[in-house]
Amino acid sequence: MSFARTAAQYGKTIDHGPAQAYAYGMLAFMAFWDGRPSESVRLAKTAQQFGGLGDTARRRLFAIEARAHGHLRADDQAQRAIRAALEQTSGHRDELHDDIGGEFGFDAARTAMSHATTCLLLRDPAHAEEFATTALTLLGNRPQSEVPIVVSGPAAIDLARARLMRNEVEGAQEALNPVFEVPPGWRGSGMMERLIAARIELTRPEFRGAPAALALAEQIEEFSALSPARRLGAQSPLALEA
Repeated sequence: MSFARTAAQYGKTIDHGPAQAYAYGMLAFMAFWDGRPSESVRLAKTAQQFGGLGDTARRRLFAIEARAHGHLRADDQAQRAIRAALEQTSGHRDELHDDIGGEFGFDAARTAMSHATTCLLLRDPAHAEEFATTALTLLGNRPQSEVPIVVSGPAAIDLARARLMRNEVEGAQEALNPVFEVPPGWRGSGMMERLIAARIELTRPEFRGAPAALALAEQIEEFSALSPARRLGAQSPLALEA
């Protein structure tokens, strides 16, 4: 957060809208991960007001805003932000988000992945499955070496969780099979948070005693046990969330 605040100040000093927008977007992103979704909405909306932003920058900020509304269970506002993200097709570009790209980029696959997560927060499995499938399809058109695990992993887990909401354990298992092959060093916090949420879905009465559900729950627990955060002693929120 200190780095993001400093970057925002540098952006202000040199009057660089995209740099300020990116930094405020990071602050908004960290806010909802830290349990402050209302502040996240405020920060995302502030970021949208900076000048010189291209479609990619605006798409990212609307996706972050949508996720924050999702954490607030504000369905109408989240859906409005999702639509706004999808409507950023003017062709406008900015140097930071489009020409430099990389971590500053926010392509269609990453956007779809983010929207899938938002829909899950809203308990909307149909649209979550649709967005997650779109993300994985877009990634599937790339060479394997160019597929970012930080996007493909969460998208696959979101797909699995959407299917679990529809009581489709076998479909969830199919979606998670590629995730279970991710090396321990790449099992980051975003991936693990989503897996824990999927594990919680398996505690619903509909799955009680079902062999397939029990087997999948054990796989998730074994996979999570080798993540860097768990090996460093981080506590799983499973007991608190269930």
